Amino acid sequence: VHFVESGGGLVQPGGSLRLSCAVSGFTFQWADMTWFRQAPGKERESVATIINAGTRTKYLDSVDGRFTISRDNAKNMLYLQMSNLKPEDTAVYYCNREDGYFTWGQGTQVTVSS
Repeated sequence: VHFVESGGGLVQPGGSLRLSCAVSGFTFQWADMTWFRQAPGKERESVATIINAGTRTKYLDSVDGRFTISRDNAKNMLYLQMSNLKPEDTAVYYCNREDGYFTWGQGTQVTVSS
């Protein structure tokens, strides 16, 4: 199983980024998928989850209304559109099955700073 996250970078507060995750090695379309993040010195946390059909999502309270998770089951791709970014969103972002079962990818660094 492989996860390849991309799309991170340095952005000013209030800016936007779109993260992508290319998934291979398991039946993606049947899996509930999650974006996680880990800030320095903190535990990894779940940010956004989308069920296999893409018809239901859930978000960490602090990102609800600013982040949107989506998926393309035909392309085995997971996305996270992030808007109105805040310094506290700074972290390495990862994708995985909702239970974090598989080996983690390298993640993509998101830094929100002026």
